[in-house]
Amino acid sequence: MNKFIYLVIFSFFSTGIYAQMKDLVQYVNTLQGTDSHFGLSYGNTYPTTGMPYAMHTWSAQTGKNGEGWKYQYAVDNIRGFCQSHQCSPWMSDYAVYSFMPMVGELVVNQNKRATKFSHDNEIAKPHYYKVTLNNGITTEMAPTTRGVHLRFSYPSTGDAYLVIDGYTDMSEIKIDPVKRQISGWVNNQRFVNNSKTFRSYFIVQFDKAFEDYGVWENQKDEVFSGKLEGEGKGYGAYIKFKKGSKVQAKAASSYISAEQAVITLNDELGKDKNLEATKIRGHKTWNELLNRIQVEGGTDEQMKTFYSCLFRANLFSRKFYERKANGEPYYYSPYDGKVYDGYMYTDNGFWDTFRSQFPLTNILHPTMQGRYMNALLAAQEQCGWLPSWSAPGETGGMLGNHSISLLADAWAKGIRTFDPEKALKAYAHEAMNKGPWGGANGRGFWKEYFELGYVPYPESMGSSAQTMEYAYDDFCGYQLAKMTGNKHYQEVFARQMYNYKNVFDPSIGFMRGKGVDGKWQEPFDPLEWGGPFCEGNAWHYTWSVFHDVEGLIDLFGSDQRFTTKMDSVFTLPCTIKPGTYGGVIHEMKEMELAGMGQYAHGNQPIQHMPYLYSYAGQPWKTQYWVRQIVERLYNSTERGYPGDEDQGGMSSWYILSSLGIYAVCPGTDEYVIGSPLFKKATITMENGNKFVIEADNNSKENLYIQSATLNGRVLDKNFIRYDDIADGGIIRFEMGSQPNKERCTSKYAAPFSLSKE
Repeated sequence: MNKFIYLVIFSFFSTGIYAQMKDLVQYVNTLQGTDSHFGLSYGNTYPTTGMPYAMHTWSAQTGKNGEGWKYQYAVDNIRGFCQSHQCSPWMSDYAVYSFMPMVGELVVNQNKRATKFSHDNEIAKPHYYKVTLNNGITTEMAPTTRGVHLRFSYPSTGDAYLVIDGYTDMSEIKIDPVKRQISGWVNNQRFVNNSKTFRSYFIVQFDKAFEDYGVWENQKDEVFSGKLEGEGKGYGAYIKFKKGSKVQAKAASSYISAEQAVITLNDELGKDKNLEATKIRGHKTWNELLNRIQVEGGTDEQMKTFYSCLFRANLFSRKFYERKANGEPYYYSPYDGKVYDGYMYTDNGFWDTFRSQFPLTNILHPTMQGRYMNALLAAQEQCGWLPSWSAPGETGGMLGNHSISLLADAWAKGIRTFDPEKALKAYAHEAMNKGPWGGANGRGFWKEYFELGYVPYPESMGSSAQTMEYAYDDFCGYQLAKMTGNKHYQEVFARQMYNYKNVFDPSIGFMRGKGVDGKWQEPFDPLEWGGPFCEGNAWHYTWSVFHDVEGLIDLFGSDQRFTTKMDSVFTLPCTIKPGTYGGVIHEMKEMELAGMGQYAHGNQPIQHMPYLYSYAGQPWKTQYWVRQIVERLYNSTERGYPGDEDQGGMSSWYILSSLGIYAVCPGTDEYVIGSPLFKKATITMENGNKFVIEADNNSKENLYIQSATLNGRVLDKNFIRYDDIADGGIIRFEMGSQPNKERCTSKYAAPFSLSKE
């Protein structure tokens, strides 16, 4: 650590500003999960440098413009440092422009300008990225919420150039040598629903004079020396500085206007005399957030993994609003292209995140979640549909209508900032219509789902997965209606929330596809991926009944049959049968590499399954398998995840499970108990309340709960409630090396199930 930074941080600690805080940023590795490619994901991440939930983040770029794999650990050259918003390589990025420093000759072509580097010369932290390229140029980045402070240090061996690339679509560039400014806009995107007005206006202020400059375009790499402006596809600029210069640049962007970009630049970076000032503030912001969960008693590697995951869990959904000169929020809508007052959030696929990221965020950021719920309803008004996967407009990606899960979960946890009548009406429209975008925009085969009680196969690929997710979403609609006294919608959604039963074949103990005629699909192989399932097979999806585990147990016939079937998930061979996919996709390969039978933690559908033992009288198996997953499938390195780290979803599973809790059924206020990884964890709520999790005698071997108390009283259930956490208190576990098979085995101890109610 830089000595100056260390002294400043130390002064914060010693003066009491960071009074009981620890330097937790030191544990974060933003390269976690970056050694990924099309065929195998260890996270599919890139070294995101940005503030929590930032509108813009920044990253080194090893991939070609427009490629989803923006940064790959195995690639040894960098071609740019870019503004980024990418939530998944499968969605690609938008509103990108990049900087690339050059020494010697001016080279604009993105392939030819790519320069080798070593990870030994790279620092990748949330608030600061630094790399020294093999040609001697050092690039540093320190971000703000909507901007970045850059510094390029050139060797004196040749001319010092900086290339600004307009990326893949239309752009405009203007050079003002007198003010030492470059401004313009880019509009590259894939999923803006009304893209005619889409612009990301940027302004860059330099602290050094330009010795030379010009405009270029990246379609033919034509250079226009001395030209001050240009507009067209892939238009950018270049500037030249004195040899050996150390150049600082402040940049900010706005979706609203060029004038707003200037306001943002002055507001977020105007007072920062140097990059160190931005860097220190960024460190403070992240450190305060990471200290919201302090864990103790773990190894150094466990600390690195935990805080690297906590970093990833606090990046999405992205703030898509800006601040006027008077500080009030407003935003450009990616849905209808108009400007509105208020808050907007985007870049999230709810199929990935309703299960873990939002239940964690409800604990850490209830105020933001309250704003978010209103933003969901605003988005629905602006495009006619509740979001399912926004990037930044609606894509309709994946399946299910999980906005209602977010809304019901917020309400269940006391976040009641929105109009529930409006939410239910919006969801009813979602559940009874099909939208113009992807599979999760409205409902495919919604009429058949209502009339038959299931989505038929082979008429719909993924039919049984759709049926189960629709049934859960209908439960969330029912639950929100019940909590708010809306009898009409309670009755409407109550009719469908047991529909999961219609695709369960009791003769074989699996969910499977069913035809319009009511006959089961033939032939049937539970190992085959695809068909009536999405990115999984019957072994994965049979457990996707979040809201009625007891009802699922009843379908099996007994707790024993249910748990025996779950045992088989882990003991079966890691056999892959691609089924209708026709070949091995990365999710299949990740299941095989995990070495846990048919348990495929690399994808979402089965991630809750280990917690279901606690519904069926065997909580010690939950404790065992959750601990195995936490310790065997995650680490802090570039191969840190067992699959896609989707908008914080994979990381949030790790954070919650490491704390010893997990929300199996969002839409209720319960968190199911697992096995805490650390000897002590302290969660500090927004209001200052502290919830402490203590695990006496905890170790790798002592993973089983022997006894538990909550605020001094015996905890005789396999769950706690949101208010237990929010109100503050202490949950204390006594851990041991052997399972306590007498503790919490009754139905009284089991978490929420609709049938149990």
